[in-house]
Amino acid sequence: MIIEVASIRVKDGSETEFEAAVGKAVEVFRRARGCLGLHLQRCIEEPSLYEAVIRWQTLENHTVDFRGSDLFQEWRALVGPFFAEPPAVRHYTVAVPRADF
Repeated sequence: MIIEVASIRVKDGSETEFEAAVGKAVEVFRRARGCLGLHLQRCIEEPSLYEAVIRWQTLENHTVDFRGSDLFQEWRALVGPFFAEPPAVRHYTVAVPRADF
């Protein structure tokens, strides 16, 4: 499994609309090949800063399949207008499995 973390800074005052747009975009990712799920985190100290955490079966499911598809264009059309700057995207693998208490 690959974990994509996209750090997204939105325009001040657009946080509510951005969150609603990401909520709509869940259906876009549901149709994406190899996408296992996603969630959106909002920074407490910097309320206009978010992290979209998206789980993929393979790196190529994100970088080739999704990025090269019409679904990517749907995603960007929904959320792109709220970006204050281009997102910073990184990919991770699990080093220590999640432990819930």
